[in-house]
Amino acid sequence: MIFKGVLAAGFIAAVSAAPAPQVTGTSSSTTSSSSSSSSSSSSSSSSSSGGAATSYSYPQSTSVNSAAVSSAASYAGIPVSELPGATDGVVPLVSSEVTGTTSHGPYSGTPTTTGAVSNSPLATAIPVLPPNATELTYSPNGSLHNPQPIPYQPAGGLGTSGTEPVYRVQSDFDYESILLGLYQEWIELDLFHYILATFSEADFTAAGLTASDRYLIEFMADQEAGHATLLSNLLGGPGGATPQCTYNYPFTTVPEAFDFAQKVTRFGESGVWGFQAHLDSREVAQLLSQSIATEARQQMIFRQFRGLFPMPVWFETGIPQSWAWTLLAPYISSCPPNAKRLAWQNFPALHVLNQPNSARRNASQTGTNETVGWGPAAPSSDVPANQSCIANNVTGFDCSAAISQNRTIPLSYPGRPVYLQWENPGQRVGPNNSYVTASNASTPAWVLWVTQLNTTYSPLTNITRLNGTNYGQTIQPDVSTYEGDPAVNGTMFIAITDTNTTYTPFNLSSVNPHVVAGPFLYQAG
Repeated sequence: MIFKGVLAAGFIAAVSAAPAPQVTGTSSSTTSSSSSSSSSSSSSSSSSSGGAATSYSYPQSTSVNSAAVSSAASYAGIPVSELPGATDGVVPLVSSEVTGTTSHGPYSGTPTTTGAVSNSPLATAIPVLPPNATELTYSPNGSLHNPQPIPYQPAGGLGTSGTEPVYRVQSDFDYESILLGLYQEWIELDLFHYILATFSEADFTAAGLTASDRYLIEFMADQEAGHATLLSNLLGGPGGATPQCTYNYPFTTVPEAFDFAQKVTRFGESGVWGFQAHLDSREVAQLLSQSIATEARQQMIFRQFRGLFPMPVWFETGIPQSWAWTLLAPYISSCPPNAKRLAWQNFPALHVLNQPNSARRNASQTGTNETVGWGPAAPSSDVPANQSCIANNVTGFDCSAAISQNRTIPLSYPGRPVYLQWENPGQRVGPNNSYVTASNASTPAWVLWVTQLNTTYSPLTNITRLNGTNYGQTIQPDVSTYEGDPAVNGTMFIAITDTNTTYTPFNLSSVNPHVVAGPFLYQAG
């Protein structure tokens, strides 16, 4: 209980002392009004309103649920005073019940503020430099090379000097990264509840799911409330955090909803793996890794509900923050006036016209535009029963909800032609249509495949332009991470670039100035 006490008290004290971040530069909080319409049984009131921005607040004082403590002590048959931790204060959750109920539907309004938060960038790209020479000197030969600080602990490591941890962001990079993470946690919290509220028990039963499965979705929503609370506090409390927004979802059936959810949780997880190791605050990185480990399990669960193999890769990939924001923004209709704006780039939209349809018994028969709705995470559409793998009780051709389904015919394959469509820069996207897509790249020439530990390029060919929209095609590459592990598998990422420069997982964000359009979640398996 010492660890719990130190973490709770020290963490709260550290974040509550954080000053409210000041937004400077060319953009500030949006003050446009939303005319979003509700398409669910939840409140029809918009989560964005006109007028001056109001302060954002939520309870932070710890409290003890006396009734729950008494019940636990009674069940255990011991006095409350003998139940360890029973009288420790608990940090309250940040939830839509606290910050205002969200709603659903598209946004139609005129933003009064546009663009990402910015001040005066020092350059247009970060140069690719040689390795730091000091990182090439250590000899991993099994010997200890420096005196141990204490017995049983080798020299080195960050944050191991004994200083008290401070659980708060320490730089603009930290702040904007965790703020992006909070936007992600908010939509997942809403999405899981929305799925439960939108579809009937009969709908879930038809998809092969039971009451216990529905409870699992509700429990995952509770996890998201915890994640949103953690990230809100890491941002310094109400002064640095942002409230929940209004969302718009493309699915119409339970299988489509699960396909959308497994894609949203994929870029939520991959977005964090992309920046977590770069954070200035190691303390924040530690807590973030503990939350994203749960996010990975959620993505696996939604794949199982969709009848997909739960984990078809050996390594999960990481993507830059601007990639994650580009993937997320199309599904946020509007945000309240007091929402914090992000600094990350929104790239022009990319779409795979023949995205493999995971609802088909044979995904190689996928036609054109077999997805539902819009955006880079648009789910696979349901197909006629005689072509569908849902409730098709034939081994290898069944994609009913299951712990694992091994498909005889893979969703995609090396050498598969992939047909692409992408927008030009300058489109309004995201909350209140207040962000603008942008690209600093030159002529499109390559398709970048980002999966597991690999970044691989394939040539972009047959480039055409029609009525302001761009088209082209490429070939799915045949590469492996290690022998026996095809790199292109699962839900992975592609983008169009003007270069085929080599990037690795740790410096992938350096490709951003070369991205013409994307990313898109390619459903490779």
